[in-house]
Amino acid sequence: MLSPEKELVTILRNSGVDLACTLPCDRIKGLIALLEEEYRKPPLHHIPLTREEEGVGICAGAALAGRRPAMFLQNSGIGNMLNALLSLTGFYQLPLALFISHRGVYKEKIAAQVPMGEKVPGILKGAGIPHSVISTREELRGIGKKLDALYKKGTIHAFLLSPAVWETGGECRVPVPLAAKGGPVCTLPSPPQEGRMRPRCTRYEVLETVAPLLEGSIVVCNLGVPSKELFHLGHRSSYFYMLGSMGMATPIGLGIALSTEREVVVIDGDGSLLMNPGSLATAAYCAPDNLTILAIDNSAYGSTGNQPTFSGTCVDLERIAQGFGIRRTCKAAGKRQLIAAIRGRHAGLRFIHCLAVPGNRDVPNIPLHHLDIRKQVQEFLAGASPAEK
Repeated sequence: MLSPEKELVTILRNSGVDLACTLPCDRIKGLIALLEEEYRKPPLHHIPLTREEEGVGICAGAALAGRRPAMFLQNSGIGNMLNALLSLTGFYQLPLALFISHRGVYKEKIAAQVPMGEKVPGILKGAGIPHSVISTREELRGIGKKLDALYKKGTIHAFLLSPAVWETGGECRVPVPLAAKGGPVCTLPSPPQEGRMRPRCTRYEVLETVAPLLEGSIVVCNLGVPSKELFHLGHRSSYFYMLGSMGMATPIGLGIALSTEREVVVIDGDGSLLMNPGSLATAAYCAPDNLTILAIDNSAYGSTGNQPTFSGTCVDLERIAQGFGIRRTCKAAGKRQLIAAIRGRHAGLRFIHCLAVPGNRDVPNIPLHHLDIRKQVQEFLAGASPAEK
């Protein structure tokens, strides 16, 4: 008889789930260890996350490219991802299966787990996210039909996994540290350039400079004014404009890059990266050869009134990227430097730290419906050759 962990993984594979993003929980440590083993070879993929919210972005990017993603997390993490679930996954009608270790209800010994455990069904209901409570092996076996339905409809469904499910037998595997598996081990490269280069261009001028160089690439553009400015410079069907979910640009781009061989360029910002810096660690670990992160740093929250960010005083984003293990980084402060950085394309994850002057161009809103934005990008990705998918 299969262990419940093996039975669930078999259901996942039979339903075509090909991307598993996980966060740690003691109650599902055996399941996570099995996913690490079963999803380590293409076309299957396992990604350990630093935070729940970035997993939503990665899964959204993968779903845009036609994959069937799933996340595995503890219910305490729902509070860290709710906005992204609603303003990204739900807003663009992308499919996502959530497997939530339901703590705080069944034989819970940690009192701090109880408040969220008791409230999470109501939170999901209030957010309009359908959920199923899985407490028995029989209920576990019914997951397959619901998976097939959510991937066909492009919806979110949460499966609340009671710890009681795992009591029905099966050995508990012990996860192996990532470094012990022969995977990438991050070491710091040489320090970046000393001294502060002087910014010369506004964000709009940066986008105006790089836009001609982005033809043929998938582009994920940061939310708010940056997306409006990029659209104003000339729309392409390969552009995914973010309309919400601050901090998700790099995760979305990472999810796409892991699902296609096409070049992927993320246009991110200092405020967004400071909100979700762990996504750089995940990008460094996954290290897709086809991903460039262009961080336009104007030391301001440009879309909300140019309030200052810490990058203008005590933070160097290039050093952060390097500290997280991204080895190919550079700074640019003028058009020539920026063009050279974008054109200097070689295989490998890149981080371009582009210093900019604060300020927004007065441009109109993007006239496209958000589902049309999604559809155009999906069709562009679907046009890739079989070798590129």
